[in-house]
This record gives sequence, C-alpha cells and structure tokens, in this order.
Amino acid sequence: QVQLVESGGGLVQAGGSLRLSCAASGRTFSTYAMGWFRQAPGKEREFVAAISRSGGNTFYADSVKGRFTMSRDGAKNTVYLQMNSLKPEDTAVYYCAAVKTLGAQVIVVAPATYDYWGQGTQVTVSS
Repeated sequence: QVQLVESGGGLVQAGGSLRLSCAASGRTFSTYAMGWFRQAPGKEREFVAAISRSGGNTFYADSVKGRFTMSRDGAKNTVYLQMNSLKPEDTAVYYCAAVKTLGAQVIVVAPATYDYWGQGTQVTVSS
C-alpha cells in the first residue's frame, strides 16, 4: 500500500514555470514506477509523463516533450514534474500515480495499469 500526495500546483501566466511534487508514503518507493496524468474539465484523463522505478527511463507525451521533465528522489520518496514554457492548454488537475514493476527500467503509460493515485493538484495557466 502506498499513499501519494501532490503539491505545487497554482496559477501561472503563459510561458511561466511550475514544479509539481508527489510524496509517497511507505518504505518500498523504489519498487514503484511512477506517472503523471492530467485531466481538464470535460476531458478524459491523459498521460503526461512516466519514470521507471530506477529513474533511468522517462517517457513523455508529445504535447509536453521538451517542456516538462520528470524526476525522482529515492531519499525523499518523491517524484517531481518540472513544467516550463507553460501554455493555457496545460490547465488541468494533475495526478501522480504508482504501480509496482518487476523491471527496473519499465515505463507504464496506461492509466488503467496504475494501482495508486494521489488526490490531484490544480494547475491553471492564464493567457
């Protein structure tokens, strides 16, 4: 069992930056691959970024590639999403998620595969 708590959301102007954090409880953080997803009003939840449990592999949605960077800190049981050059279309509730994986380099993209979710943090980008 793992609990996830996101933070760092807020209101920012287009072109600005935010860093989201997701703190995980428990002592087995290193066994979980992690992902970030987002959901805008009236839209489906969509994949944003994922990182393997080793931290050695990352993968991004085309819409955020080159602007967002996902990382993890095992000592702090935390994953981050650094978001630069934000656009109004990035406005959404952002969720982090965790899933246990056997392979240290495995990336998980499908939201249905994830076992644990945080409560979400709102990101609003004004034009």
